[in-house]
Amino acid sequence: MQNKLLLHSVTHKYTGMKKKNSRIEALKMLISSNEIGSQEEALQALQKEGFNLTQATLSRDMKQLKVAKAASMNGKYVYVLPNETMYRRVPKPKLAKEMLETPGYISISFSGNMAVVKTRPGYASAIAYNIDNSDLPEILGTIAGDDTIFLVIKENARRTVVTEHIESLVKGVM
Repeated sequence: MQNKLLLHSVTHKYTGMKKKNSRIEALKMLISSNEIGSQEEALQALQKEGFNLTQATLSRDMKQLKVAKAASMNGKYVYVLPNETMYRRVPKPKLAKEMLETPGYISISFSGNMAVVKTRPGYASAIAYNIDNSDLPEILGTIAGDDTIFLVIKENARRTVVTEHIESLVKGVM
């Protein structure tokens, strides 16, 4: 009888941890894929997923995950996970006027008929757009991320010419 109770206790503890881990993973998925703005909304979403829990348990789970509230793209304050880079905030944001006065271009590096242009975060797409729409004969095309542009350069194109063309497109380069 005592072994049966001990086994039940260990099994209950294991299934309880398994249930908590599943609940935590579900909460992370829900926060990442939905705009949840209150604990009530989070509780309802978890209940739809089959988890019945109290507000206090939800609060502890959110604290464990280090969930915070941040403004979404539409201005609504929603829960976010700390590793979601799109919600990270700059401690002292610059005014738009100051940002426009600062060039986004940082550097260019070459390897064979390829080049990588480094920019400040958020500038790569605009700079790549300018490069693509300038019909530079030495550059076949670009792929832009947030702060990096990948260039494919024609065979035998001179690097100095490519650099000069890019510098002429970007105000305040070097």
